[in-house]
Amino acid sequence: MTEDAAKSPAKRRSAVVVAGGLAGVAVGLAAVYGISVLLGNPAADAACKGAVETARRLAPLAHGEVAALVVATKPLKVPDLAFADTGGGARHLADWRGRTVLVNLWATWCIPCRKEMPALDELQGKLGSPQFEVVAINIDTRDPDKPRDWLKQVGVTRLGYYADKEAKVFQDLKIVGRALGMPTTMLVDPAGCELGTMAGPAEWASEDGIKLVSAALGR
Repeated sequence: MTEDAAKSPAKRRSAVVVAGGLAGVAVGLAAVYGISVLLGNPAADAACKGAVETARRLAPLAHGEVAALVVATKPLKVPDLAFADTGGGARHLADWRGRTVLVNLWATWCIPCRKEMPALDELQGKLGSPQFEVVAINIDTRDPDKPRDWLKQVGVTRLGYYADKEAKVFQDLKIVGRALGMPTTMLVDPAGCELGTMAGPAEWASEDGIKLVSAALGR
């Protein structure tokens, strides 16, 4: 038996292992992006068709400082995220029905999140109204005072304080394929439907950010 022939079974086993690993990755990705189809609510998603039309109009504005925003191309009802307000009271995303919302998940251990917070605070100062709010949800799971203290230190004063110490909001968005890292930001219409999602930070108070959000508000 030649040396190559002797090695061939090992090579075949290696190929099987690699193929199995690649298949596992594919299954994992399918789980992230496809599970929303299995667990979603088709009727609720169908009610979001209007949001897709709005997103299509926003697409040309997703450039420059907000170029990373991926506008919705299929109807998606955003999960009714549960978190707490500054007094510890229970809040749900559904509490903002009738308003356009920029939902942002952040944490003090996330350097890009910290960099982005002043811009979100400024955006709230410029466009915050009964029609719009930046809902920034902190997902620190340890010291509950640390995020509040940090916001005070950097002068973020116009954002309402919301938190989920279990970080379940991240998992809820991950299930529907909308949270792959931090920060995660979603633009949600008054009916609770996705208009667009961004992975990573952005200068939301820039001219590009203001124009995009203003267009979402019909201005």
